[in-house]
Amino acid sequence: METWQGKHFSITDPKDVNTVIYQINKTEKEFLKDSPKYTVQRLDYTEELRGEYKQKTFFVDNPSDDYDQLVILSFGKEKVVVNMALLEGTKITISKKPMPLKFDTIYSEKETVYKEFNYTPNLKRPISIIDPETTEEVKPVVYLDKETNEIKGKCKLKANKPYFAFEIRDKKED
Repeated sequence: METWQGKHFSITDPKDVNTVIYQINKTEKEFLKDSPKYTVQRLDYTEELRGEYKQKTFFVDNPSDDYDQLVILSFGKEKVVVNMALLEGTKITISKKPMPLKFDTIYSEKETVYKEFNYTPNLKRPISIIDPETTEEVKPVVYLDKETNEIKGKCKLKANKPYFAFEIRDKKED
């Protein structure tokens, strides 16, 4: 018999807001030399319409024994509200003061390639780039770096289109 291990929780969005949530993963000490200190992984969810609202149920597939840190991104028209949360046991605690961020269009006449990074098949990576209109992640183009013989990824950004990118860092890092 197959068993399901994980946690889930639900949020409700107004019709003009779309929320996505990421789990923050701290890299284990033995892998820090070749990896970023933190990676993020987008949580899967299901969505159910309830009148003028959308109820989303998010799933944490591999919860830690202690707590899991989450980044909650709520995309509205021309702004993103960023919240932090802790998932401990069956309890989720969301920060009382969300951080509203506005984003502007980065204008470019041609397509851009953004930051090369080591590819991880588990979709954990140090930076996430999101299309704010669809809230879908920009999927990396995967290639073999012939010099290092490693599989790497690059994200291609379309011209004349806004994107939201974030990375988790320690406060002391700039």
